[in-house]
Amino acid sequence: MNISFDLIEDKVECFEADSINKLEEIIQAQIEVNKSILLSVHSVSHQMHVTEDGRRFYSAVVHFKRTNKA
Repeated sequence: MNISFDLIEDKVECFEADSINKLEEIIQAQIEVNKSILLSVHSVSHQMHVTEDGRRFYSAVVHFKRTNKA
């Protein structure tokens, strides 16, 4: 029986929160999780939306890529 493991090369995750500080906390926690599978942040795209009643809504898309650790 042969067992092989393929490393994840790329991973894109979406996050959302009602405050920028909470969004940052969520992303930072996921960065730590992804470090354990040898992924690091490649790029981040973020947006803020204001609803009709004035509430702010924050979202981000984070692209993780495999680090070059051998």
